[in-house]
Amino acid sequence: MEYDAQIKNRMKRIEGQVRGLLKMMEEEKECRDVVTQMSAVRSAIDRTAALIVSSNLERCIREEKKEGESSEDLIKEAVDLLVRSR
Repeated sequence: MEYDAQIKNRMKRIEGQVRGLLKMMEEEKECRDVVTQMSAVRSAIDRTAALIVSSNLERCIREEKKEGESSEDLIKEAVDLLVRSR
């Protein structure tokens, strides 16, 4: 699968968030602030994973429709991927 610039930019922002998180730890910031930032990173990763799965699912369903095949298995696999990522 090709990952577009939007996905790559999201990952770069997440990378920056993680670097900021490490800096907070090095500066011995409050636990509450560190955990809040960790939650933000996790949320950003979850949203990015969902975007990747949905983009891939959409592409696969279009291809299957052209071939006249059922999309049920693809949808189940996509849902399983999202559930496992949590």
